[in-house]
Amino acid sequence: MKTWIILFFTCLLTACATPATQKLGELHFHDQEFAPSSIPIDKDNVLTVSKEMKSYLHQEIMPQLSKRGPQRALFEALSSKRQIKLEYDAEMTRNAAQAFAARSGNCLSLVLMTAAFAKQLGLDVQYQNVLINESWSRNNDLYFAAGHVNIVLGRRPGFLRNADEYHQRMVIDFLPPGEILGQKTVLISEATVIAMYMNNRAAELLAQHNVNDAYWFAREALRTDPDFLTAYNTLGVIYRQHGNFQLAENVFKQILTKEPDNTLALSNLAEVLRKSGRPLEAQVYFSRLEELQPYPPFHFFNRGLAAMQRGDFAEAKTLFKREIKRDANYDEFHLWLALAHLKLGEIPDATEELLLAKANSTTRKAHDLYVGKLERIKSTYTH
Repeated sequence: MKTWIILFFTCLLTACATPATQKLGELHFHDQEFAPSSIPIDKDNVLTVSKEMKSYLHQEIMPQLSKRGPQRALFEALSSKRQIKLEYDAEMTRNAAQAFAARSGNCLSLVLMTAAFAKQLGLDVQYQNVLINESWSRNNDLYFAAGHVNIVLGRRPGFLRNADEYHQRMVIDFLPPGEILGQKTVLISEATVIAMYMNNRAAELLAQHNVNDAYWFAREALRTDPDFLTAYNTLGVIYRQHGNFQLAENVFKQILTKEPDNTLALSNLAEVLRKSGRPLEAQVYFSRLEELQPYPPFHFFNRGLAAMQRGDFAEAKTLFKREIKRDANYDEFHLWLALAHLKLGEIPDATEELLLAKANSTTRKAHDLYVGKLERIKSTYTH
């Protein structure tokens, strides 16, 4: 069983899902199905500047304005390890104040923190969805498509010295400039960015099996931007995880009226129908999905896991390598290829794959896991 969700967060390694902007008509929430949220939800807090941020702004950034100007001063503060450069961590999407306090976050957290500072400095702010290669991750039976956003800082037109200054110095992004150079971008509104934050939090709570609170975050995403189609998919997943199959079915069918070839909605709807005891109806959507996506994300990886279970480690190695050819930036693929190499006694290859898994890890927890495994290999096989 696979349930598919879109997140807008991973930057160093993963990529794109265009935020569709097709309103599905009248919104009908079902608050009565859920208990009140245990987590405060306030969209106005997403870009709030904390006292600590204001203090940093006045003590560290403001003194640089006369020499560098607001745009450059903020850019240097965000990009210098000696100042407030964030450590990449996709464990949780933090709002502006949380990202500053933790000095860590994902690309959406970086965008929110940057925007909060920029507004205090009177800078113009634009948000971009960056269309780069698609990548996926998973948590148990939840599969996540990752999107990428960044922010463009602009001075008021009268303060620009030349056009090159805008294009070369204004984009704030976790990705190196070479990786986004020439990539297509789509301008998105601040309401959409805040809706992305709420959608991410909903998905992250789902991954923690907190379906109740996830509902309220998805609800707030759609209240913030009713045109954000991605959040409808998340809402449908929440209904399905909550056992409200009819509500989930309605949402996914609504999405398909706007986007008949939406593979996430097709897959999620087929699973809902299958779980509802309607296999013939489900097969219609499974068949359409297979036409559009004969080798879905994780196809070869899941076959590799099955090969590992039956002890066919050579076959598993081949399949994991096929998945890595499609997405070389997902750490779990490298982890399992390393395990296949270990089973085959190929220690140098296993070490190399674990190093790649560590390099591609998106959370501190995963990074530490791979470091531990590398240490165990070193201690076991170097005597």
